[in-house]
Amino acid sequence: MKMMEILRILYEKNEILGAKVISEELEKRGYSLGERAVRYHMHILDERGLTEKIGYKGRQITKKGISELKKGLIYDQVDFTFSRVQEKMFNVTLNPLTLQGSVIVNISSINELDAIKTINNVFEAGLAVSSHYNIYERNDKTYFETVCGTTIDGLMQQKGIISKPLYGGLLKVEDYTPITFVEQIAYEKTSITPLEAFTNHNNTSVLDVANDGTGIIPANFRVVPEAKKDEVITLLDSLKKIGICGVIHMGKPGESVLGIPVPEGMIGIAIIGGVAPLCAAQEEGYDLDIKLADRYDEYNNMITPNYLMNLPLKKVTTQNKENKVSFILNKIFNLISKVDYDINNEKGNIIANISYVHKDDLDDSIEVMKELYKSKPEYCMGKRYSVVESSEDKVGLATICSLTMDGVLTKQGINSTPVYSGILDIYGSNRRFIELISYTGSSVDPHEIFIKKGMHDIHGSLNDDGKIMASVHSVHYVARDKTIDTLNSLKEVGLEVLNIGKPNEYTYNAKIEKYNFGYVLSGGLNPIVAIKEKNIPVEVKSIEKIMKFDAFEEL
Repeated sequence: MKMMEILRILYEKNEILGAKVISEELEKRGYSLGERAVRYHMHILDERGLTEKIGYKGRQITKKGISELKKGLIYDQVDFTFSRVQEKMFNVTLNPLTLQGSVIVNISSINELDAIKTINNVFEAGLAVSSHYNIYERNDKTYFETVCGTTIDGLMQQKGIISKPLYGGLLKVEDYTPITFVEQIAYEKTSITPLEAFTNHNNTSVLDVANDGTGIIPANFRVVPEAKKDEVITLLDSLKKIGICGVIHMGKPGESVLGIPVPEGMIGIAIIGGVAPLCAAQEEGYDLDIKLADRYDEYNNMITPNYLMNLPLKKVTTQNKENKVSFILNKIFNLISKVDYDINNEKGNIIANISYVHKDDLDDSIEVMKELYKSKPEYCMGKRYSVVESSEDKVGLATICSLTMDGVLTKQGINSTPVYSGILDIYGSNRRFIELISYTGSSVDPHEIFIKKGMHDIHGSLNDDGKIMASVHSVHYVARDKTIDTLNSLKEVGLEVLNIGKPNEYTYNAKIEKYNFGYVLSGGLNPIVAIKEKNIPVEVKSIEKIMKFDAFEEL
């Protein structure tokens, strides 16, 4: 953990650092490590090729070190994502009266300068956190910075107002009126920042909102104490005067905001994602590398337009109570409860994913699935599939969803809970999660996010160098023996387990709650993603419905 923190410090500072500076930085982060101990750890990092010594100046992180940091100990990253948000909030120093001080900024490289025109159009339409931005050149690349919405949380914290970011996601807008969050991920327990999960051109329609007032925009959500309501309003009003006006809606105490429930005594606030202008450029096909809440910038050094920006969205006067955000875990628990598969007679209900391919591609798709199962059966959730009738030109391909295992265990009197969905890195015999998103607080199956962002490499895994989708499930340690017996019985029908951990230990780098143990399953969508990787058009759908096990045939 200490070596990972040293790598983080070198990466964040982006300069050559000596043992003294690193020791001081570690102290700030709660690690008591003297200069001699730092040198010892740095020597180990040097030997591993993760850092390199630059004369007497100190060390710098290598490309291998950056790669290792990004993969890292994934559970540490899961916690680190939210702690990084808190760190950024604390370090906001902007004074709204003098315009002196720093704000948090998102940054993106831009390969085609024409994208800047699109970005500026969105700024002029008012779909941004702030009217201020930066554009500059570095190493023959053009970079664009926008103010991040978390800046507002930092300014509230600066004023002694508790602001707790809860979700980031996608907000539906109709005729310039905010309607409801349609997708969201909780900030806690994710290795990917929530808005990062949704920032690709297929998810947003910022340009449509800018032009016609209807579409999907990135947004985030936080709660503040009711006791600070007046102070929050005063602060937000003062921020509007200096060009920070990204607040979409502030609710009443204990009142749901745009479909998201709010605890009693708290007030919900929705703020537009600071990346909205950058998302618009992606929608037009421009190649951007967006990094959210990546760094700080001095607000008065940013470019100020010659117009006063106002968010074009209408005030939310009434909220449709039917527009409630649907959390995926609620759907999962209900489906798990319907699983009644009988291990002995191999009959009963299971949970199925159903994806769709063109009828002309059906035979080729099945061949791809067969190839994967023949080569790596453990990367499939069973050796079965089912063809489901759909439309005139498409057909459904059903695969067994890994959540079926939770249902089977539940039927046996074992409380099995899906905890994380993730990307499992395969390198030789080594396996470790490099991305994890908790099912808790998510409105969408995380695997669908990973697929949309192209984070998989199923065919590479056939040669033991790739990335598959997998999930982490948790069971209390007292039921471990019975769980192992049940899972072993399921192997006979091809429902294999990648790993069964011990109580209180990491499972492929994923940490399980105390007094519980974890087991890891391959994603039921791996065969479908393998089809996608062969450039066969496929509409991927997960956790779709309950089906009879005997409706499936063997590959």
